[in-house]
Amino acid sequence: MSNAKLILEDQTIELPIIEGSEGEKGIDVTNLRTETGYITFDPAYGNTGSCTSDITFIDGEQGILRYRGIPIEQLAEKSSFVEVCFLLIYGKLPTQDELNKFRYEIRYHSMIHEDFKRLFDGYPMNAHPMGVLASTVGALSTFYPRTENGDIDLNIVRLLAKVKTLAAFSYKKSIGQPFVYPRNDVSFEENFLYTMFSVPAEDYNVEPVMVDALRLLLVLHADHEQNCSTATVRMVGSSLSNLFISIAGGIAALWGQLHGGANQKVIEMLQMIHDDDQNYQKYVDMAKDKKTEFKLFGFGHRVYKNFDPRARILKGAADRLLERLGVSDPLLQIAMELEQIALKDDYFIERKLYPNVDFYSGIIYRAMGIPTQMFTVMFALGRLPGWIAQWKEMSESEDGRINRPRQIYIGNTLTDYIPIDKR
Repeated sequence: MSNAKLILEDQTIELPIIEGSEGEKGIDVTNLRTETGYITFDPAYGNTGSCTSDITFIDGEQGILRYRGIPIEQLAEKSSFVEVCFLLIYGKLPTQDELNKFRYEIRYHSMIHEDFKRLFDGYPMNAHPMGVLASTVGALSTFYPRTENGDIDLNIVRLLAKVKTLAAFSYKKSIGQPFVYPRNDVSFEENFLYTMFSVPAEDYNVEPVMVDALRLLLVLHADHEQNCSTATVRMVGSSLSNLFISIAGGIAALWGQLHGGANQKVIEMLQMIHDDDQNYQKYVDMAKDKKTEFKLFGFGHRVYKNFDPRARILKGAADRLLERLGVSDPLLQIAMELEQIALKDDYFIERKLYPNVDFYSGIIYRAMGIPTQMFTVMFALGRLPGWIAQWKEMSESEDGRINRPRQIYIGNTLTDYIPIDKR
C-alpha cells in the first residue's frame, strides 16, 4: 500500500492511499484528527469519500454508469425493473427461480393496511404527493416494527411492493379520486400505471409503449452512487434507524429542486417560455449571457462531463413515445427545439451542456399524462432499490460507526451572559 505525505508545520504525516477496482484513488484521513488535531474542510463533501461501495460505478468524464459492474445500456435493453432491484440489493443477477419468487413476493405484498386510508384522510386536498409519500413511508415503520431478527428481506419486499401503491394513492388523493387497489396478475410497471390511472368500474388499457418507457425510467434512476438522497439514507441508517425511516429520509432529501425536483423545474421552465410567446431563442440567449443569472434547466450535469448515458437512452424512448401516442403539446415542441439547439450550438457543445436525464424524463412523464407534481415521486419510485441496497450495504459494514461530520467553528469566542435589564 502506498502513502501520501502531509506536512503540518514541522510534522510529516503519512496517510494511506486507497484504490478502487476501477482505479479511483483516495487519501484515507480516518486518523488525521486523532494524530494531528486537524480535520479536512470540504464544503458539500464534494471531494470526500464517505464509504467504500461495490454497488454503482460512475465515470463522469467518459459518461459511464454501471450497476454491479453491468453497463446501464445493457440493463436498459435487456432487464426488467424487478430484476434490477434484485441485482442492486443482493449483488447478482437472479436465476429464473429467484426472479419468479422475488416478483411473486412483490405482487403479494402490494396491498397496504386498510388503516392507511385514515392517514390519507388527514392530508389536505392539495397536499404535495412527495410530502404524502415521505410521511406514509415513515409510517410503515409503525405497521411493521422491527422484530428480533429484523425481518430485513421481508421489509425490503414490503417497501418495493408498497411504495408504488403509496405513490399511486398519493396521486389519487391529490385529485380527489377514489383509491384503486393493485392487481396481482400484471408486471410491476403495469400495476403502477393501473393503480394510478384507472377508475373503478371503468376499463383501463395500459399502452405497451408506456409500460416500456416507465421500465426504462425506473431502471435508469435505480441508483447513482453517493448523491444527496443516497447519502442521507446512509446517514440516517448509520444511527441504526430502521429501513422505513431511513428511506423516508431519502425521499425528503430527493424532494428539493436541486436534486429530484429538477425534472419538475424543466417543465416549469418550458411553461414559462410558452407563456412568453414561445420565444425559446430569447431564453437560449439569456442562458449564454453572463450578465443574467438565467439557466436552462435540464442541460449539463454535475457528475457527467460528457453526455449523460441515461439521457442518451431516454432520448430514443421519448421519440418512440411521442410518435406512438401522437401527443400534441406545445411544451413538448418547445423542448424539442431546445434539444436541437443544445446538440448543435457551439456554446453548449464546448461547455458540454448536453440534455440530461431530467430533461428527457420530464418530457416522457408529461407525454404519459403524469402531472408535474408527481415527477419527483416517480424519481423516488425508481431510486428505491438503490436506497435499499445502499442502506443494506451500510448496515452490514464492519465499520458500523454513526456518521458524524465535523465543522470549523467561526462564531463568538467566550462571551459572558448579559442580564435582560442591561441589554
